[in-house]
Formats: sequence, structure tokens, C-alpha cells
Amino acid sequence: MANYNLEKTIPALERSLAFFRPHHLELRKRLIVVCASIITCTVVAYIFAENIASIFIAPLFKASPLVYKLVYTNLPEAFLAYIKLALLIGVICSMPIAIYQLWSFIAPGLRKNEKKLAVTVVCWSTLLFIVGASFGFFAVIPQMLTYFMSYASDGLEPLPKIGKYLTFVARTLLAFGLSFQIPFLMVMAGKGGLVHAAYFRKKRVYFYSAILVLSFLLTAGDFMATTLLAIPLFFLYEAGIFLSLLFNKKKKS
Repeated sequence: MANYNLEKTIPALERSLAFFRPHHLELRKRLIVVCASIITCTVVAYIFAENIASIFIAPLFKASPLVYKLVYTNLPEAFLAYIKLALLIGVICSMPIAIYQLWSFIAPGLRKNEKKLAVTVVCWSTLLFIVGASFGFFAVIPQMLTYFMSYASDGLEPLPKIGKYLTFVARTLLAFGLSFQIPFLMVMAGKGGLVHAAYFRKKRVYFYSAILVLSFLLTAGDFMATTLLAIPLFFLYEAGIFLSLLFNKKKKS
């Protein structure tokens, strides 16, 4: 009986593997393209890493006249900082290629209305990430640096480390880029019938608490940075409730 079941199971497994093999090969091909694009963009970014770093460092020099250079205390620190910066830029620049490869892989299995929804999600998500990161860099980071540098004086000299500083800037940009997608995700959840605006209003206290915890984690426990990140998130959450109500009314009418 065991041999009989084994003889029936093996052909079924072979048929299943034969069915999934084309999809497996296509997925592997697209993953190779994504990895190659990340590597290529990272290499190009590393070539211009010093110029990119100077753009990130410029707000720090403007924040205080006492800061005119950065330091590194470990020999490979500057090299590793440029590598991390180049990798971050490489991942961000290769995102359109990654999204296109993902879209090309799943599009054949979607209905027409699902394809339109997927395109909308991808486009708005990318746009809001760019807007959020730009807001963080041009509006929030200068204010944060001005506050942090206000403690500097003739008797207290600031010596920012290049690795720590670039990590701080990258983490802030990533946090604001992701946070600016909150209203869009709330609207999409409402339009999809998953969660309605009334639920967001009812659970506002819990979501506010979650925002505070998330802001604290993203800013590595810095209370000033947590406040500067949490306040825009509160406004974005309220904007998400308003937009959910607005779009759901349009949908019902």
C-alpha cells in the first residue's frame, strides 16, 4: 500500500513542479535584473559618493558656524560610510526598475480593474515617498540640526562623525518618505472596503500611540527627533481620515 501511494505521489509532484517551473524561471530572471540594477546604481552612486555626501552635509554646515568639517575615528569609517550611502542611493534609484519587474511578473494574473489599482498604488506610493523625503531634507533636517547645534559654544565644540551623520540623514529621509504614505494607504484601505474612516476615528488614540512608538524607534530614541517626526505624522493621520471620508462619499455617489 505504501509503494502504491508513493507511485501516485511522485508523478503528481513532478506535474506540480513542471507547472511552477516556468514561473520560477521567470521570477529568477526578474530578480537577477533587479539585483543587477541595484548593483549598477550603487556603483554609479559610489563614483559620485563624495558629491552626494557634500549635499547631505551642507545643512549641517549651515546650522552652525562652529561646524566646518566632519571627522572619522576609525580608519575604514569614511569608506564604509560612502559604501552605505551609495547602497542607499542605489536601492532608491533602482526602485522604478524593481517595481516594473514586479508589475511585469504579476500583471498577467490580474483583472483589468486590479491592474489599474496596482498602477495607481505604485505611482502614488513612489510620488509620496519622494515628497516625504524631500520634506524631511529641506524642511525638517535643517530645523533639527539648528536645534542640535544650538548647544555648541566656544567651550563645547561639536565634532560630528561622518558615518553617524550620514546614517542620521538617511534614516530621517527614509522615515519621512514612508510616513507620507499614511494618508494614501488609509484612502486605499477605505476604497477597498477593508477599513473605513469611522474606524480610524474610533481608534485614534491607539494609532497615535503607535505613531509615537514608531517615531521613537525610527529616530533611535532621540526625543527631539521623535517630536519632529511624530507631529507631521499626526497631521498626516488626520488628513488620511478626511481624505477617506471624501473619497468614500464620491464612491457612494
